[in-house]
Amino acid sequence: MVSAPMDACRAALFAVCLVSALSSPARAQSTASPAAEAPLTLADAQTSLETGNREIIAARRALDVAASGVIIAGARPNPTVSAEWTSTTPSSGLGAVRNKQFDSVLHVDQLVERGGKRELRIATADALVQAARRDLAEVRRQQRLALEIAYYDLKLAQEKLRIQNDTALLQQQSVNATQRRFEAGDAAESEVVRLRVEALRAANDARAAEADLIRARQDVAILIGQEGKAGALAAVDDWPAALPADAAAEPDPASIEARPDVRAAQARVDSAEQARELARRLLTRDVTVGAQVERLFPPDPGIGFGGTGYGVSFSVPLFLRYGFEGEVAQAEAQLTSAMAARDRQVLIASAEVRRARNEAVAAAERKRRLTEELLPRAKRAMDAAEFAYQRGATPLLDLLDARRTARAIELEAATAAADFAKARSALLASRTVDRP
Repeated sequence: MVSAPMDACRAALFAVCLVSALSSPARAQSTASPAAEAPLTLADAQTSLETGNREIIAARRALDVAASGVIIAGARPNPTVSAEWTSTTPSSGLGAVRNKQFDSVLHVDQLVERGGKRELRIATADALVQAARRDLAEVRRQQRLALEIAYYDLKLAQEKLRIQNDTALLQQQSVNATQRRFEAGDAAESEVVRLRVEALRAANDARAAEADLIRARQDVAILIGQEGKAGALAAVDDWPAALPADAAAEPDPASIEARPDVRAAQARVDSAEQARELARRLLTRDVTVGAQVERLFPPDPGIGFGGTGYGVSFSVPLFLRYGFEGEVAQAEAQLTSAMAARDRQVLIASAEVRRARNEAVAAAERKRRLTEELLPRAKRAMDAAEFAYQRGATPLLDLLDARRTARAIELEAATAAADFAKARSALLASRTVDRP
């Protein structure tokens, strides 16, 4: 008669085997025919970024819009022409229009701008073009950084999947070996059950890593505009080795002033200054001059040229009720706002450089400790536990604990390498300059 503990142990073993049998086909189906990978280097991704990134494309269109503003600002006022027929005599000349008797007047007016308004409009628009050009450089800087972060996240997802697959394979090999020992009477049934549980956990972790890899591929594909290749992208570059030599140096004020976001803010200040001066020049009166030709009917004998007369006109506005006080006040407020935005952008840029520097230095130190100290020791400890367990010198729990520790540190080391790579990219991006 079988004891109750033995029945419970065999029931647990049967449940584990059933779950394993049910999950194995799905696992085999997901890995049986993987899609062909499309190797992607970071340089190739950056090349695709220029043509496929939607944010960069939108920034280019904004630059085109700003450039068209220069043409609009430089346009000179068009003349206006008017024709007038008056003094028609209804009692004579009835019939066709050519037979009617009336006075006719043809008048041409031309607005003459004074005070350099056109030049100020062009200068204002030119400054906005410079701001849009700096905005494009800033968008490019941000999208390149986003791409590098997504690229290293993709590489990290690949590393995690490799580690989890290796762990799952190791656990399955242990299950198979222990099963043979159990059948030979050299191992307890509880060890088989425990190892099967660990193998199932490792398979679940590997499946979760596959989902993370799919998300990482999609993120990269969206940034470079290649969504059709999202399922096959594979990062092939190595992890960056070290920080730049001047990584720990204090940020240079001149380099901060040369950043594209700061230059864009300064260009908007320049535009606002020109707009303020343009608002002040509105008080300089524009002149409208005109010329006209008048033909009287019947012809006046006192007028030569067969009854045709000529004239000129001259008009200026009178600022009796309104002197453009609103436009001047608005331009002053916009200039003040633009200057405050420029100062704020300088502070943000300085803080970004300092934060990127501190994070990069800290990430480099963490990566060094994990890859050069912790990871080798954890692997040596796991190898020793494997050797001892195979010879019966250590219990199964110690072996499993050594495996978990080694796997956790290996994952942590891969994460540290990715964090260092991303922190390095952020540091380099924070020091990007846009020369005039």
